[in-house]
Amino acid sequence: MTKKRKWTKKRIASYVLLLFALLYAGIMLWQTYKPLPPGISYAGDLHQVDNIEFLYDLTYSQTKSDENYTSELRIFDEVFQMIEDAKQFVVLDFFLMDDYYDEKEDFIQLADQLTAVLVKKKKEHPDMPIVYITDPVNTGYESYESEWFKNLENAGVQVVYTDLEPLRDSMPIYSGIYRMLLQWFTFDGKNHFSNFLANDAPDVKFTSYLELLNVKANHRKTIVTDQAALVTSSNPHAASSRHGNVAFKVKGQVQNDILESEEAVLQYSSGGKLPRAELAKDGTGPYKVQYVTESKVLDTLVADIERTEKGDRIRMGMFYLSEQEVIQPLEDAANRGVAIEMVLDPNENSFGSKKSGLPNRPVVQEIRENTDNKIDVRWYNTVIGQFHTKLVTVQTADQTYITNGSSNLTERTLRDYNLEANLRIIAPTDSELVQEINTYFDRIWNNEDALYTLDVEEYQNNLTFFQRGIYALQRWIKLTTY
Repeated sequence: MTKKRKWTKKRIASYVLLLFALLYAGIMLWQTYKPLPPGISYAGDLHQVDNIEFLYDLTYSQTKSDENYTSELRIFDEVFQMIEDAKQFVVLDFFLMDDYYDEKEDFIQLADQLTAVLVKKKKEHPDMPIVYITDPVNTGYESYESEWFKNLENAGVQVVYTDLEPLRDSMPIYSGIYRMLLQWFTFDGKNHFSNFLANDAPDVKFTSYLELLNVKANHRKTIVTDQAALVTSSNPHAASSRHGNVAFKVKGQVQNDILESEEAVLQYSSGGKLPRAELAKDGTGPYKVQYVTESKVLDTLVADIERTEKGDRIRMGMFYLSEQEVIQPLEDAANRGVAIEMVLDPNENSFGSKKSGLPNRPVVQEIRENTDNKIDVRWYNTVIGQFHTKLVTVQTADQTYITNGSSNLTERTLRDYNLEANLRIIAPTDSELVQEINTYFDRIWNNEDALYTLDVEEYQNNLTFFQRGIYALQRWIKLTTY
């Protein structure tokens, strides 16, 4: 009798464990592959336009020291001017906006500046719709109220915090546990923990850290008015204000494509509609432009890389590179004779904290081994901030295919986890726009007037077996922030 009772308890325990495992696996699979909200992962039409403006921010030094660095900052000056020039509406979508930071540097108070410009615009034109879509990271995931967005709301600006819940989970091992057990706990609801953005930011709840570990976001960075649109890799964020970034400003029907895509986020987050620009038909100029988001960035980029032949050239300035569906086509292109030049961030600094060099350093080791060193790599000399750029140009004899925006070349940004936004541009290779981009790239590649970039061996000689192992493990079990 006793033996039978013990066996029954063991059997019950086995069934409970099996049920738990099945439920855990089911939640992970559903949250990884569930349908996206309507309008997410968007690819607009190709529109012919007459002109495209190329803008960039750079911070650099003559040495490896940050004692005498110089910054050339253009992007947010253009954003402020676009708001000034708007006549009918302003719609913004920026991931990160605050002026908190820990480093002892002369950072630009971009959140203050952008708030002031928008409040002034709203006071001058109280009936003008101004909509600002952003990520809940700016409230510490509902731990506190952002002073900047509070001021905007008080001025009459419509602030929309993106609902991240309908988006897919990018870290399934953790998110399965979070959704089964952790999301239901509220604890005492008090803010006891240091902010993950900066020490001088308001404290957050423990539940904010639990939500943060799901690692997904509205990572877009764009502004559109009735006059023009701009898509960039830059945030109105003080600690990011001296990062290297790139932006493109365009006019034409693509403005309404961006508005259509942003309206999809608005509708599933809070409801409502966005205005549209009253525009003539597409122009007759030399450029074509397309708005792409989420996995459509991956699809278009891979198609553009795969069209290359021997003698073509690919140039890249990138903060993070780890997505194998991009890396493999790049390796194939290099092995068939395409010249590839990459300027990468060394992944050494994150808002004053030391980083381990992941993912870029093990990725560089891998691609150089797989191509017999056919891919040329230089590291940006990040004396302050990050080389936060996300620019790729695929240059064939006649046409150059350009992508730029918020999207790093990582699984999180290209596989429908984050919300991302890029412009894809097709330009004649001999056009003024391509010449401007090549001038920018030549300047930093060749260190024409400063020490912008360093030889690949600068960091690869320090790459450890441990770093490669951690990178491989993270990639396998998806426990990464990239």
